[in-house]
Amino acid sequence: MAKITEEVIETSYSGNIFSRLFVYMKPYLKRMFFCLCLVLLITVFDLIKPMLIASAIDNYIEGYNHPYAIVSQEMGEIEYHETYLTKHFEKESVTEFAQLIYYEDDYYFFQGLSLKESEILNKISQEELKDAVLNGTTLTINRVYQGEKMDEEDLKILRSADFKGIIQIGILYAIILLLKVICNVIQTWYLQLTGQNIIFSIRQQIFKHIHSLPLRYFDTNPVGRIVTRATNDVESLHQMYANIIVRLFSNAILIVGYAVVMLSIHLEMALTCFALLPFVLVLSVIFKKISRKIYRVIRTKVSALNTFLSENISGMKIIQVFAREKEKYEEFKERSQDLYRSNMKEIITFAIFQPLIVLISNLALAFVIYKGANGVLDDSLTVGTLYIFASYISSFFSPIQSLAEQFTSLQNAFASAEKIFTVLDEKNPIVEQESPTILNEVQGKIEFKNVWFAYENDDYVLKDVSFTINPGEKVAFVGATGAGKSSILNLIGRYYDIQKGQILIDGVDIKKLSTKQIRSAIGQVQQDVFIFTGDIRSNIRLLNDDIQEESIIEAAKAVNAAHFIEQLPNQYDEAVTERGSTLSAGQRQLLSFARTLAYDPRILVMDEATANIDTETEQLIQEALETLMEGRTTIMVAHRLSTIQHADKILVMDKGRIKESGTHQQLLEQNGIYKKLYELQLYTE
Repeated sequence: MAKITEEVIETSYSGNIFSRLFVYMKPYLKRMFFCLCLVLLITVFDLIKPMLIASAIDNYIEGYNHPYAIVSQEMGEIEYHETYLTKHFEKESVTEFAQLIYYEDDYYFFQGLSLKESEILNKISQEELKDAVLNGTTLTINRVYQGEKMDEEDLKILRSADFKGIIQIGILYAIILLLKVICNVIQTWYLQLTGQNIIFSIRQQIFKHIHSLPLRYFDTNPVGRIVTRATNDVESLHQMYANIIVRLFSNAILIVGYAVVMLSIHLEMALTCFALLPFVLVLSVIFKKISRKIYRVIRTKVSALNTFLSENISGMKIIQVFAREKEKYEEFKERSQDLYRSNMKEIITFAIFQPLIVLISNLALAFVIYKGANGVLDDSLTVGTLYIFASYISSFFSPIQSLAEQFTSLQNAFASAEKIFTVLDEKNPIVEQESPTILNEVQGKIEFKNVWFAYENDDYVLKDVSFTINPGEKVAFVGATGAGKSSILNLIGRYYDIQKGQILIDGVDIKKLSTKQIRSAIGQVQQDVFIFTGDIRSNIRLLNDDIQEESIIEAAKAVNAAHFIEQLPNQYDEAVTERGSTLSAGQRQLLSFARTLAYDPRILVMDEATANIDTETEQLIQEALETLMEGRTTIMVAHRLSTIQHADKILVMDKGRIKESGTHQQLLEQNGIYKKLYELQLYTE
């Protein structure tokens, strides 16, 4: 039944999620733009790194076959046997060249070549040297070109420029890595800071909004679900703001960057790699649709599980009293397994998607190596270019896979956002006027004029109720359970709005008054007293700094609460746990009296205020009631008629209507409902 209720109440959100989430980013757009610029810079670094390595391979590691120009001492980079050589030259300004040829694991140096001869020799060296003749240390190619074998020391001299080039690229590569690390650190810091600021704002907003909702909302929504909205669901948004959005941008830029570079380097190979992209896109779309549905279900089931836990932990005493631990465990196990199955669906979906993307990536890499190797062999592709493609193709599918994974996290965030916005869009039906009437001072006159009220539809709890309570008057409501007594108390504070009739305070319709002024003028003492975690003092003051220490002590003494407070080890600083479990029912009730008196209300409302109090404590409270009610309009609801006999007026209710009215003696003389209730209590006592 709880599962059905959860699914019925939590309807899907139909608004634009992204536009609403974007609103929270607006104060941080400059910071986000700065982070995006850093991401762009990091992306450039990622694109450059394979190019640097490819340059080292083609120009320096495989650069032995690049021709040397024989130049003057001033232009020379290398001095080789009193000859000055360089690899950096303009063809038009050089007339004599030299060439290094690799043959059967040795290097041979050819010099005294013209530019045309150097190009011919280089082309021959790229192919199989069929007409090469080795005579001692001399290699003759095509019976024309002769070169001398290089020993290790000479080879070091000739390749010193290549070595320097590799060192320079290595230093540049290290600088890029360092810059990338610095950019990543700055970006991560700013993103996490921004994410935390946004999440703090959302958490504050939802908590404030929850406080503004009417009691009707809390009647229909369990505590566990509301707590889930303000904690789990809000936290799910943190990853979106701190990581996902920027990473989505980063991966999109990387994909475009890799694609552009590959197309510019070698069109045919690039198109071969991209032939598998449609399969990736189809998989991503399917994965996105499935994962979003699953995440919606998961968020709902997490909420249901939290609701179940909250309810059962709060009712643990009842569970143990009736020995239902085993049954509750089985119920929890069933709900937990339900959530487990939903999570497994998500895991299975991801487990299928990720290997498929990896498979496509490896297939693309295999195509690159196959085609690239053929290109290197037929001299249409350099080894460095092949390295760039091999590196890029692995990196190209990685951000695509990351995009899909981030879409998964994004679906989770969107599912949580839907739940959060559903709460934030909950409207308070109790609407105040833009310029409410402000009473100079609340006197405490209360009037009900033909009031009709129902919690749901036309199931009226109060039917055509009319009465007047004058300032300072003490009025009690009595009647059977469900007669509508507590509903009257809720309506006076405008926690609910009536359907028909009028409620006035000091002659003004409460719909024209400020709810803050109305509620600050009313002090309520209820049967079920809620004590907050903290200490005695904070539970009397309730974060109202206007209440001074003297007022707290005076209020406690006036209602005889000081009698037990001063016996505590830390007195007013004594720590109390949630719901005041370390205090007796009577002590909690005395604290509520002190809390009410400290706020000095003009209207005092007591709903079964002495129902759970022992006889001795009740005597203490009865002594304090006269002080508490003095000069205040007092409204009491009680089943124990002995506690309200001193009231100026008693209103007897039956099935939502006022049947009798008068003092205790007058009602007894009427020989009606009140007398029957009174005699029944006398008999039972």
